[in-house]
Order: sequence, then C-alpha cells, then structure tokens
Amino acid sequence: MTKILIVGGGYAGFYTAWQLEKQLNPGEAQVTVVDPLPYMTYQPFLPEVISGNIEPRHAVVSLRRHLKRSRVITAEVTNIDHATKTATIKPEIGEPYTVNYDIIVVTAGAVSRTFPIPGIADNAIGVKTIEEATWIRDTMIDNFNKASTMAPGPERTRLLTFVVVGGGFAGIESFAEMRSLATALLEDYPSLQFDDVHFHLIEAAGRIMPEVSEDTALWVIKNLAERGATVHLNTQVTSAVDGVVETSAGDKFPTDVIVWTAGVMAAPVIKSNSDLPVDERGRLRARADLRVEGDNGIVQDAWAAGDVSAVPDLSGGGVGGFCVPNAQHAVRQGKLMASNLVATLRGGTPKDYYHENMGAVAGLGIGVGVFQSGTFALTGVLAWLAHRGYHDLAIPTVERKIRVLTGWINNFVLGRDFVSISARETPRAAFERFASRPRPAAPAADAAPAKLPAADADKKPEADKAAEKPAEAVAAKPAAGKPAPARAAKAPAGDSK
Repeated sequence: MTKILIVGGGYAGFYTAWQLEKQLNPGEAQVTVVDPLPYMTYQPFLPEVISGNIEPRHAVVSLRRHLKRSRVITAEVTNIDHATKTATIKPEIGEPYTVNYDIIVVTAGAVSRTFPIPGIADNAIGVKTIEEATWIRDTMIDNFNKASTMAPGPERTRLLTFVVVGGGFAGIESFAEMRSLATALLEDYPSLQFDDVHFHLIEAAGRIMPEVSEDTALWVIKNLAERGATVHLNTQVTSAVDGVVETSAGDKFPTDVIVWTAGVMAAPVIKSNSDLPVDERGRLRARADLRVEGDNGIVQDAWAAGDVSAVPDLSGGGVGGFCVPNAQHAVRQGKLMASNLVATLRGGTPKDYYHENMGAVAGLGIGVGVFQSGTFALTGVLAWLAHRGYHDLAIPTVERKIRVLTGWINNFVLGRDFVSISARETPRAAFERFASRPRPAAPAADAAPAKLPAADADKKPEADKAAEKPAEAVAAKPAAGKPAPARAAKAPAGDSK
C-alpha cells in the first residue's frame, strides 16, 4: 500500500486523515499521523476554557478515538529527509527511529512568535494549547483566593493585575473572557471590589482586530473600558523581568499573569530540520492545489496545509497574497487535501484551494460578541449567539458538539464552576506528606579493637594505653598548669541512659 505520512495532528492534519478514512478504499493506502499530543485542540474555544464556559476536555478531540483506520503515533518528528523519503521520529520514551513514506503531508501548525524582550520567555504564556488556557484560569482563581485574605497593598495589586499582549482576535477574545471571569469571581469574594482588579491589553499598532471594521473595533474598546479593562494602543512591551511589565509609554504593571498573543510563526522544525523548500518566514512554499513547490517546480509527493504553509489566497483577501493562519483555512485545506490525495492516487488532477472569507466572529464574554461580514456588523447578544452557533457547528465530530452544547446549557442553568485544580501540577504532594516511610537503620555499634599478639603488647601507642586505664585514673591526672575538673555526681540508676 501507498504509505502516507501526516506530520501534525492539528486542524489540517486531523481533517486530512479523517477525510482520507472516508474516501479511501480498504487497502488503498496506509495513513500514519504523528503528533506530540494525542488530541487535536480546537483553538477558538481556548478563551472560553479560560473563562470556565467550556470544560478543557471538551475543547480537544481525541485522535485515536476518531481516526480508527489510521496509525496514530504520539511523538515528535525531528527531521524530514524528502530526498530519501524518510522521517525521524522521537518518542517521549525510547530512542529516535526513522520511518519510510511514499507521500508526506506537512501540517505541523504554528507556535507563538515572540521577540527577544527581557523577561517574556521566563514569565509570559501563550494561548495556543489547552494546557496554557487551563493554567491561566487556575492561576486567576488562585490569585483571587490569595488576594481575598490580604490587606490592600502592592502584593495584592500584583495578584489582581492581568496583562495581555497583542490585540488580534486571539488576544481580544482571551482578554475579554478573562475580564468576564474576574467579574463573576468578584461575587464570591466580598472582601474584593471591582476597582481592585486591573486588566491591561497592550497593542503595538494603532488599532485592534484588523479583521473587523474600525467602527466595530472602537466599539470593542469602548465595551471593554466600561467593564474595567484598558486597551493601550501604539504601545510596546519593553521588559517583563520578574513579572513587571514595562511599556514604551513608561507604565509599569507588576503581575503574575502575562498572556502573549502577539503573533504566530510556522513550526520551526520544518525550516531547520527538513530539505523541503520554505519562504523567508519559515513557511512551506505551497501551490494553490496544496502541493509543495520549490525553485525547480513541484516537489513530488510532498504536500502542505494549515499554518505551517504559505498557500496562495486566490480570493484576493489574504495578507501578502497568502491565506492567513486561522481555523477557517486550515479546516477547509485539510478537507481539500484528502480529496486531492485520493485524486492523484487514482490518476486524477488536484483542485486549487479557493475560499472567500465569510466574515469574522468573536466572543467577548457571556452575552457580548462581535460579528463582521463585509460592511455588515453585529455587536452584543446577537453576535455572541452567532459566535457560539458557528463554533459549535465547526468543532469536529458529533460527540464533541454535544458535549460543548450540553456544557453551555449546564452553565446557563447552574452557573460556571470556579474551582481551581492547579494542585494537579503536583499530584503526589498530599500523598507524600502523610505517607509512612521506613525508619532509618540504627547505627552499627563500634567494633571492638583487635587484640594484639603478646609480643606486640609493649608497642601500643601511649594514647591507647591511657584509654585502657580506669576513667578515675585518667581524670585524676590534670594537665599541667590546669586544675582538675570537679567530679560529676553519679546519676541515679533511673536516669541512666
């Protein structure tokens, strides 16, 4: 069988494998998916995971559960040698090994793009994974718990200050959902007031959310200001050492939570450890039909899609002529990828990818959202309902749609669950604290000195001879020039140890 290797199990990789299973005949090809994580993360739901509107496990899709006919390897691809059609796979446990393939599909996705700003690498966190989203949520709740028992002062202010860097969709949605979570938490902490909590979003450009109109973007800023959250435009972060965010405007915000959403970049392993052609930004150079293309034309049996690739946007709506890295494109490219692979396996011709942007929708907390399609815009509750409806339909598998929808209904009836489970990071701490341990072994008694032969008895050192004398005799000879110490009274038998 033809061996198809899919590098990355995100949107594009998951949908490619999922559709291949539906379109391939039994025995036509063997599909292998390699990803460090055993699940696909539906990233548009991460802001709602932060605010507690969606349970973390409901925002991810198990690869093994839904890819029944594919081979799923939970590991990392560390090298691609397309000249020999081999890839090096590094599992979490064990030695790296190589696999052979006939066709490679690179959908390795993107990672947070940062700049060499002092303190960012040590203190900031992104919003690209479910683990990051749950950390932000748990840390916010823990900080409220701590601050509620403290008197007003710098330390309490630090605990209740939250900073987001980046004013794109991911940054604004995360920022607004964090503010929504904080407002809801205040109801449970009567010792804390609304003005005690501080939210700052820092954006280097002169506006936020370039996907929507300027009027819509201004409405979002106004809405956030009314909710006690400040947006700093034309401002850059200059330092975050020790968790103190310093800006180009001269502001300083000591905080425990710095969320970085200022851009993404293609997974660097493709640029550094493969022989496939990439552009100046490290993205795989792809044609509109998703085949990889080099200086000498099409690279046979190499395909790319999603955030790791530079796919031409034939609709004319992309940035620099290429599709922007978002879920809309990744999902649709994955579906087309499967159809094109099946077509070429059967001697057909692949089709070009074409998708016109249907609009942009964002959730900004319960009951607040924005929707933009062309010149038409919606804000408020209707836009929020559109956001929820669209993404519940967009998340793959019926099972996940039901779980998300049921969770929303539960929250509407019962309210959000504000329990932090950050202790899961040290799950054995409670067990170790009270666990019984073996007592240390008693120290062995000093062994008696070996008896010297009679002929050597006179050769004993003076110190050894003195040690053999009764204690009273030794004590009776004071050192020259020093008075003899007083003899201690003999302790009663009952006190003897």
